Amino acid sequence: MKPTKILLIFFLTTCLFSIAQEQLPAWQEGMMDIHHINTGRGDSAFAILPDGTTLLIDAGDMSETRPRTLSARNAELVPNRSKNAMEWIVDYIQQFHPLREKAVLNYALITHYHDDHFGEMDSARKEVKEGYFLTGLVEVGHHLPIHTVIDRGIDFPINLKKPEIQAKLSKNDAFGMIATLKNLWNFVDFHSQKNGMTHETLKAGEQNQIVLRKNQTSFPDFRIRNIAVNGKVWTGEKNTTFSVFQEGNYPGENPLSTCIKISYGPFDYFTGGDVSGIGPFGATDFNSMESHIAPVVGPVDVATLNHHGNRDSQSTEYVRTVRPRVWIQQNWSSDHPGEEVLRRIASKELYPGERDIFSTVMLQPLKDVIGGRLDQYKSQNGHVVLRVYEKGNNYEIFILNDRSEKREIIAQHGPYESR
Repeated sequence: MKPTKILLIFFLTTCLFSIAQEQLPAWQEGMMDIHHINTGRGDSAFAILPDGTTLLIDAGDMSETRPRTLSARNAELVPNRSKNAMEWIVDYIQQFHPLREKAVLNYALITHYHDDHFGEMDSARKEVKEGYFLTGLVEVGHHLPIHTVIDRGIDFPINLKKPEIQAKLSKNDAFGMIATLKNLWNFVDFHSQKNGMTHETLKAGEQNQIVLRKNQTSFPDFRIRNIAVNGKVWTGEKNTTFSVFQEGNYPGENPLSTCIKISYGPFDYFTGGDVSGIGPFGATDFNSMESHIAPVVGPVDVATLNHHGNRDSQSTEYVRTVRPRVWIQQNWSSDHPGEEVLRRIASKELYPGERDIFSTVMLQPLKDVIGGRLDQYKSQNGHVVLRVYEKGNNYEIFILNDRSEKREIIAQHGPYESR
């Protein structure tokens, strides 16, 4: 064989091996990473803040005992079935956490009490000696110490600990919300008494509830503002709020989702759980949570799609107001996104300029229906990692292989300049 051909084969082999094996460079102090993890069982985002403080947002764990979860409508469990979804989240966190196998979570935030965000009780869940069952955030917290659990609380707009409220909700509770909530409370009670865990309700308007815990003084331009929870919305002035819902008026879980804005220097990121903005007849609902939060969120660099991109979300006014350079869709269902949602977030009539759209998974039934419009996505499958560099001036998006336990890089986008 000619030397030139040998060299060419060696070069191609080396390049292919390098691409296949390239790992995400380790987080370093001054960076902020937000990993949007795909397990196929719901939302979960793991954040490493600039000083190494860690935050987990949701740990979705839809039951594998229900036909829906294993149907073509739902994403499959990835990377494989050697572990369950929560074990894969723990494995993922330990791979990328600065402390690796000694990983701890300084904060864990539950946006609202739906199975694809905090877990679901069923007959297959394992009970442990501590007195709770392993599902969702509880299972993650069983394996990784959590210092502070934050959720939307229990007492507004209805008191979820009242037996009569629980009985009423359970009549139409297809996904076991009350049973899963009770399991969460058992978990929190045990670890509060034994390990000093704290349990808090997110406070709308606050900017000092989720803070840097390791080296706050070195990053004075970092902050997390609580935008909304339980329909209570920050006014944009000091810590004052107003309430969309009255006491006793339970609109369902989605509108009660916690909403936070993470800012690092000029960079802004917004995530709003399952809040929505489209009314029952398909038009923008001006009394929706999206309509109320958009003015105080304002333009951001990166936003997750509210409610996974469901057809009731991303209203025209919301899209026009937040106008992110990057949209990230955390998905698990074949009806996410709604085609009309895709039209709105991609529309340059709603706001000018470029925007890139990324999804953690895109299912074949949706591809069959929407077809070529999905080509507007820069990536349709994989863990979506947002990396913001020191001082927040620029950022990149990395797509990691969700079919591999090594989670190597399969695409890289950017750098983008913060606005």
